Amino acid sequence: MRRFVAAAIFMCLAGPAAADALTDAVAADTPYLVALYKHLHANPEVSFEEVETSTRMAAELKKAGFAVTTGVGKTGVVAVLKNGDGPVVMLRADMDGLPVTEETGLPYASKKTIQVPGVGTSGVMHACGHDIHMTSMIGTARRLAASKSEWSGTLVIIMQPAEERGGGARDMLADGLYARFPKPAHVIGLHDSATLPAGTLGISDGYVMANVDSVDIDVKGKGGHGAYPHTTKDPIVLASRIVGALQTLISRELDPQTPAVVTVGAFNAGTKHNIISDGAHLQLTVRSYSDETRQYLIGGIKRIARGEAIAAGMPEELMPVVNVADEFTPATYNTPIQTGVLKEAFVARFGADKVKPYKPEMGGEDFSRFYREDKSIESTLFRVGAVKQSTYDAAGGDPTKLPSLHSSKFAPDPEPTIRTGVEAMVTAARAVLGKR
Repeated sequence: MRRFVAAAIFMCLAGPAAADALTDAVAADTPYLVALYKHLHANPEVSFEEVETSTRMAAELKKAGFAVTTGVGKTGVVAVLKNGDGPVVMLRADMDGLPVTEETGLPYASKKTIQVPGVGTSGVMHACGHDIHMTSMIGTARRLAASKSEWSGTLVIIMQPAEERGGGARDMLADGLYARFPKPAHVIGLHDSATLPAGTLGISDGYVMANVDSVDIDVKGKGGHGAYPHTTKDPIVLASRIVGALQTLISRELDPQTPAVVTVGAFNAGTKHNIISDGAHLQLTVRSYSDETRQYLIGGIKRIARGEAIAAGMPEELMPVVNVADEFTPATYNTPIQTGVLKEAFVARFGADKVKPYKPEMGGEDFSRFYREDKSIESTLFRVGAVKQSTYDAAGGDPTKLPSLHSSKFAPDPEPTIRTGVEAMVTAARAVLGKR
């Protein structure tokens, strides 16, 4: 705790000369970084297929002076820079794009397409800003490598695959991230924001993003002719009852002050007007913060599905089957001590008016796994505003009037977003690394 306080005081007293030196260095590097960003934006790759992306990231990190290992957790990259005694600090960026057809109209818009099983042809796009994350991290690596005389310790930078599937962090850890490489005492990540203007930051401690589970319910029935429903067991009626009853998990079973979401995103059944089908299929997203709430919701879904089937008179062999996907994303928790130090450092660097509270969200981020693997690690994920100031002003700051993350129209304002991302991440790293 004492070292954290000392680090925060150092940042506050570093003075305008140090701040100006960083600003000038990042400004000089910005044209290179924006060109890199546009290349990454135009050439996205989906989860666990980030082959060209990871190759480029590895080359950039080697050029900056890091010892680089590729193929960690399939397509992950780990870069290490040892610089004397001091803590091990891990900085993370994610690499994967999404199966979204871009509609931004940008001159560097992605034109890539892939075949999605069961869907057909889809465009591919960095609709969540992972291109911003990677570019900011390369800028950070270049700045920290160029200023080794100002810090001491070991820097570990990872470029992580498959955040969008929730499997990338899990697979890197399973592949020995904490055993094959220096184990971090501090983990820091950034994520761009579709609701904050470029040049601002968002940071808060505690839970900031949710547990995310994907749940499938196979509802069974006995099909037949729509004119003779008495001879059937209608799975569509049963599935409809299940959908309605699931809403009571939130409205009648949880404390109203407990954040949670159960959304039925897909309901598929039947083929024709006059046929009662043999089955129906429900797809759910389930979100929470605590492990206890997560388990209660999953148990409640199973209970309700079975209970409604019993009420409908279904025999045991026609009970619904509930499957919870393995690629679960745990809730992201920002440890209070480190997060407080970083917030102070950001305020000293950017000014209090540029550092906003990070309102907790029900979205998910598998960055959470790096802390969850060992809770002695200090962990912080902060936000970097990505909305063009004029666009933000035209919307009156109303997030419902702005394209959200994962939208085909989401387009960060590259230059100020990247510049702020690099300056913030360098500031964060220096706040917890040793000083020379």
